[in-house]
Amino acid sequence: MSVIIIGAGMGGLSLAQGLRRAGIACQVYERDAAPGARVQGYRLHIDHVGDSALREVLPPELHELFRATAGRALPATQIYDERLRRVDELVLNKTGPHLNINRFTVRQILLHGLDVRYDKRFTHYTADAGGVTAHFADDTSAHGELLVGADGVNSPVRRQYLPHAEVVDTGLLQLYGRIPLTAHTRKLFDPEMFAVFSMVVAPDRTMVGFAPVDYPEPVAEAAARLVPGLELRDHEPYMTCAVGARREVVGLSDAELAALTPAELQELALGLVKDFSPRARAMVEHWDDTATFPQPIRTSVPIEPWSPSRVTLVGDAIHAMSPAAGAGANTALRDGAALASALAGAPLLDAVAAYESAMVDYGFAAVRESAANGRRFMGQNPLPV
Repeated sequence: MSVIIIGAGMGGLSLAQGLRRAGIACQVYERDAAPGARVQGYRLHIDHVGDSALREVLPPELHELFRATAGRALPATQIYDERLRRVDELVLNKTGPHLNINRFTVRQILLHGLDVRYDKRFTHYTADAGGVTAHFADDTSAHGELLVGADGVNSPVRRQYLPHAEVVDTGLLQLYGRIPLTAHTRKLFDPEMFAVFSMVVAPDRTMVGFAPVDYPEPVAEAAARLVPGLELRDHEPYMTCAVGARREVVGLSDAELAALTPAELQELALGLVKDFSPRARAMVEHWDDTATFPQPIRTSVPIEPWSPSRVTLVGDAIHAMSPAAGAGANTALRDGAALASALAGAPLLDAVAAYESAMVDYGFAAVRESAANGRRFMGQNPLPV
């Protein structure tokens, strides 16, 4: 069996590592020119679902490195009003770990040992009785027995394969920032704020959300001890910090936001929180002003199951969701592990059918939970009926 994977995100790399452990040939094609060519976020919350998937697909030393570079956050979501008075605490499921980790660190670990072809923009596929051929913008192609779209919320694979599968705007925008954690900036945060996630929410649902990435041991030492030769790029602790609001509150189009510099985005964020407490505003004032970017929040709309074929989807390509449940990365990692396991134990179409049957249930359940949380806390648009 040979598998073509379009996209080197969490789901695609989880799948590739799982196939590698199972001895199944695969090749990953990524549109970006290099692993760090595009900013995709700063912190991930990995729970027992994601950790179990990583344990399943990664060699033991890579999984151990993941655990050694992941901070143990307090297993709760703290909720504050705009005056920074705590109004609620949502205690998270006590099953397994609750880990906050640098997104790019996880990606580097998942990339280790894989051959990824970069600067390969997928355009379309063709299928016949012998398999599937992926075509790329540079007039090259690749042939395999299975094509997996792991190419994110804008997935060209999904658009061709399941054109009726919608991705819709949630009505929300987020401006992502990062606060270097120093002796000075740590004083902005109470001890209970070093949790999986905290949010400061105003009456109009404008929000400051933040979460720590605090390494348990020096990153270079952990890598040298467990995986010599793997140099992890990031090593300084930080607090990821985002300002989110309804589109009409922000008042700018996606194109206008994309044209702003990081410093201008920070000024926009400060304007959105001008009536928040001084300490909440100070969090935004301490953003690393080179590391700010805007992100419109979109979500998939659940659909009915479809007939299995030699094309399938993982991660945001099929069940993109708002970040309000912290489930996106965990669900994508689960997809990769589940599909790799299925392919290792059954004929191709039977394996795809078993994977999709399970994934449609748990994936769209996560979409619905994320949408409900987003509506409750941030005023997200309801999912279309």
